[in-house]
Amino acid sequence: MGLIKLIIILAVIILLVALIVTNIRIVPQARAYVIERLGAYNGTWQVGLHFKVPLIDKVARKVSLKEKVIDFPPQPVITKDNVTMEIDTVVYFQITDPKSYTYGVESPMDAIENLTATTLRNIIGDLELDGTLTSRELINSKMRMVLDEATDPWGIKINRVEVKNITPPRDIQMAMEKQMRAERERREAILRAEGEKKSAILIAEGQKESMILQAEANKESKILEAEAKKEAAIREAEGEAEAIRMVQQATADGIKMLVESQPNKEVIALQSLEAFEKAADGQATKIIIPSDIASLAGLATSVGELVKEK
Repeated sequence: MGLIKLIIILAVIILLVALIVTNIRIVPQARAYVIERLGAYNGTWQVGLHFKVPLIDKVARKVSLKEKVIDFPPQPVITKDNVTMEIDTVVYFQITDPKSYTYGVESPMDAIENLTATTLRNIIGDLELDGTLTSRELINSKMRMVLDEATDPWGIKINRVEVKNITPPRDIQMAMEKQMRAERERREAILRAEGEKKSAILIAEGQKESMILQAEANKESKILEAEAKKEAAIREAEGEAEAIRMVQQATADGIKMLVESQPNKEVIALQSLEAFEKAADGQATKIIIPSDIASLAGLATSVGELVKEK
């Protein structure tokens, strides 16, 4: 009997230890446990060591508090101008209240997907095709606001919504490609025309500057030539004046020497005949002969004979 009691006591002790050990819980980082006691919500365990009452407490749900990403499949939407296209979105969300997340909605992921599809259809329905293709930021911000407000009672925080792909119908894509090609060709033609225009302007400006420089060069050349002629004329006039001055000086010196030599009447008469001879050799058509030419002629004859005798 004593052995049986000992075995029973050991079994009870082992059972109690196992029960205690199996009800010790360690909540890791970025996790939360929702605890129910007798089927009712009792509390939320955060990071750390916790003990669960055996057979009474139960971990209803283990919730990850990390940010999650859901890539929803493409959704068919219709624009304001009746163009059907497919748009797929990416939603970034985070669980902020584990209790509301556990008891707020039956299937949170399905709820977010359906809510995203309906919100996207409502937003795209107010936009035309061109506006849809160029308003990604507007669509993202509107969807994030609507989804964040709708998922707040579920304990979910919508951090970001991104439109991943917008796929219009094939014929619309072909028309857009043609339009883009035509737009690129138009821009190319405009750029080419602007380049040719600028080139022509530069060429004209170059020719204009060349003509101006050439005219200025011709002007400078003529000014230099005129100044050179002016200096040459001045030098020539100065030379002529100097020559005249020298001739006049020589004449004055001759007269001075003649006066200093005190010539007699015969020498004066001889000089008069020489002057008359020079006048006769000129181009004058009329010559006035002095009244005393006979006496001068006789004087000249006497002087000639005197020279012959010597």
